[in-house]
Amino acid sequence: MLKFIHAADLHLDSPLRGLRGDEGAPVETARTATRRALEKLVQLAVQEEVDFVLVAGDCYDGDWRDFNTGLFFIRQMTYLREAKIPVVLVKGNHDAASVITRSLPLPENVKWLSETEPETFVLELEDLPVAIHGQSFARGAISANLAAGYPSPLPGCFNIGMLHTSLDGRAGHDTYAPCSLRDLQSKGYDYWALGHVHSREVMSEDPWIVFSGNTQGRHVREGGAKGCTLVTVEGGRVEGVEPRELDVLRWAVCTVDVSGLHTSSEVVDRAVGVIEEQMAQNDGYEMAIRLELTGPCEAHNSIAGDLEQTRSDLRATVTDVSGGLIWIEDVRLRTEPPSRLTKEQTDALSRLTLAVEDLDVKDLVEASALWQRLPQQLRNNPDSFDFEELKKLAQAELVERLRREGSQR
Repeated sequence: MLKFIHAADLHLDSPLRGLRGDEGAPVETARTATRRALEKLVQLAVQEEVDFVLVAGDCYDGDWRDFNTGLFFIRQMTYLREAKIPVVLVKGNHDAASVITRSLPLPENVKWLSETEPETFVLELEDLPVAIHGQSFARGAISANLAAGYPSPLPGCFNIGMLHTSLDGRAGHDTYAPCSLRDLQSKGYDYWALGHVHSREVMSEDPWIVFSGNTQGRHVREGGAKGCTLVTVEGGRVEGVEPRELDVLRWAVCTVDVSGLHTSSEVVDRAVGVIEEQMAQNDGYEMAIRLELTGPCEAHNSIAGDLEQTRSDLRATVTDVSGGLIWIEDVRLRTEPPSRLTKEQTDALSRLTLAVEDLDVKDLVEASALWQRLPQQLRNNPDSFDFEELKKLAQAELVERLRREGSQR
């Protein structure tokens, strides 16, 4: 039997975005998360007694600020050397030869595949020889189809292709080393270990073509479990392709339907219920969660009028309920007031909605009345404005004015 780990996109020392500057946020966990995920990968490799480890690009997150990033990586590779586990890597767009300007000598168990042309590296294992084919990125942006130049499979070997690629395009990912599934399938390899796409995807089972995803989510758009893939081979055929979790801080977006609620305290209670459901599904993981409040409700205007207060109330309550395991990364307003306006008021609201849609963010910020109603978090960082949220705030302000004027007639 043959066993190996396929990982990718370690992004060592990448800053996790969305937690800085917030009192009580899990900043220390975030700061060390990518390193701890690599430590867990090494522990898994040793525990499972794998024959080798593959990393399909982006071990690093770009040029090192100092040598500590490289030294940490070398220390982890040394642990694998002591366990007699080889490591084969290709460079991706973040750790391309043109991007990483520093270098350190690596342990002899680590092999970087060439960035000048496709290279085949053979591991003479006891059960079955393994031929690993791949090419590293020479520069940060590769637009050529690298897979087209990969060699034919070696007879008598278990053949693996390694590639950092967007395939034929993936939402949220730049197009690098583009190719089609047919390009990969036509090579006749037994397994393709892909990197660059940060969500786990099995693209084919004949042969197996797999994105393992990144080992640690870095922001709220990289939600869910993250880790690597443990592959088992029997008699020269892939028998098991098993995802294994490695992340230490998990991200999620939770939608909370607050339709019909009248007060902000009721909204907080409803949101806490959703958070408790998340806790039950995540086995004690630390989490950073973005809440999206949706639905028509009486509480809309009070929330929109002081969204910062609602954020703070939710953070305090959730911190208490979760024992500090869960942090509210942000609260996004997708609610609307209940439809009980007169025709005149409804027409006015419709006109405002159209007017707001024609404005850009700068115009909205410069409207002094609205500026004073924005949450402190937005005022401190205008570049992070959520335009949909700003429109909700503007609408809420108009509704409140319309109601006040109606009550004075």
